[in-house]
Amino acid sequence: MMKACIFDLDGTLTDSVKSLAYSANLTLKDLGYEPQPEDCFKLFAGDGRKVLLERALKAAGDEQLVHIEEAITLYDGYFRKNSMYQVKPYSGILETIQELKQKGIHLSVLSNKPHEEAVKVVETVFGKEMFEIIRGQQEGIERKPSPVGALMIAEQLNVKPEECLYIGDTNTDMQTGNSAGMNTVGVTWGFRERKELEENHAKYIIDLPQELVALSENK
Repeated sequence: MMKACIFDLDGTLTDSVKSLAYSANLTLKDLGYEPQPEDCFKLFAGDGRKVLLERALKAAGDEQLVHIEEAITLYDGYFRKNSMYQVKPYSGILETIQELKQKGIHLSVLSNKPHEEAVKVVETVFGKEMFEIIRGQQEGIERKPSPVGALMIAEQLNVKPEECLYIGDTNTDMQTGNSAGMNTVGVTWGFRERKELEENHAKYIIDLPQELVALSENK
């Protein structure tokens, strides 16, 4: 039986594309660029806020990223105020993680979202007691797809990497979990397509959160 589940946040636990798009488009507007379609942020997201802004700026016309540093400052201000903008858990997620917790599975979150905002979103949506560890992007810790954060969580939980399910919706997540020696689970309800998960060697691909319960029982 698996002993721990490590979840990505955006596109896995929470449907948060509106919050990312909202803050980024306010940033683009301040810099004199046109807002980008909300769906584009499903592709822009996943690798941290700097990469998200680089992708958004290039799409808006700043090919040389002349405004990237200014954009980061503006975005951080907007996102601190709006990190919960229309954020909601995906259907079936809350019930699934409650069942996993009742089974004694350790639950944690590893996100490339800035740490303070990651904690705020998780605790607002799921409460303060559901997840044992919440780790967002922090100085001094390599962001995903580095396996460092995932391995730190496993060590804190006193579980082996092979006893962990690593659950996410992007190529970055599959690379993270595989590099950490964990059992990667790609979810199809998030920001990316099944093909991306397959090409990045997801061990399992699931269409419904409830399927995680059966995977946690695999030996």
